[in-house]
Amino acid sequence: MSGQLKPILLLLFVGGMLLTITILPVGSWLSVMATWVESHRTFAWIIYIAAYTAASILIIPGTILTLAAGFIFGIPTGIFLVSLGSLTGAASAFIVSRFLARDWVSQRIKSFPSFRVLDKATRHKGFIIVLLARLSPLFPFNLLNYAFGLTAVRFRDYVLASWIGMAPAIVLYVYVGSVAENFSQLTANGIGEGTERNALLITGLVTTLILTVLIARMATRALTQHLKSETARDPINSNINDSGND
Repeated sequence: MSGQLKPILLLLFVGGMLLTITILPVGSWLSVMATWVESHRTFAWIIYIAAYTAASILIIPGTILTLAAGFIFGIPTGIFLVSLGSLTGAASAFIVSRFLARDWVSQRIKSFPSFRVLDKATRHKGFIIVLLARLSPLFPFNLLNYAFGLTAVRFRDYVLASWIGMAPAIVLYVYVGSVAENFSQLTANGIGEGTERNALLITGLVTTLILTVLIARMATRALTQHLKSETARDPINSNINDSGND
């Protein structure tokens, strides 16, 4: 999937989600869910983090879970829970790849020639390459968790760079979930209630989306340059643009 297409798909997804909230009694469902979460806060957090970790290990896209965090927990708590869950999952997949399932991972990524170049690049600039790969849509997110386990990058560099690099997308999707939650409250309580607040949230969402796209584009250019540099050192792996965008 093209990196330029993802923002458009996100906007279409958000539009469809807001339409669904308008049609269905999501406000009532949200009220019941929020009451349960408030009464079982610690348990809800543990369940969520465990679910996100498991999704990362099983290579299941975490988009819905990330949106749900903003919808259920709100922006600050949602960002915290997604960051913890995604980082735990990424670290777990890395360890599994490096010590337990190297052959399986090698088979999974052999159809992506760019991963071979990525491996060589991490030998020289491990932290930077992991950071740029996380910020860029050039590589499939969950598969990266396993792919980096086969590289020479140090575990601490991988964890820190992943935590920083995943932050913009986490903030964006949690923000989207939060806007959906506020929109559901708006439709439940009446258009006159909280209109200014929702206008500010939507403005913040658009700003966050623009910043995230700009960061991703800059990271993609920088990562491509690094990979081209590695290709120049090793012409055998010359195809750096066949990334796993599907």
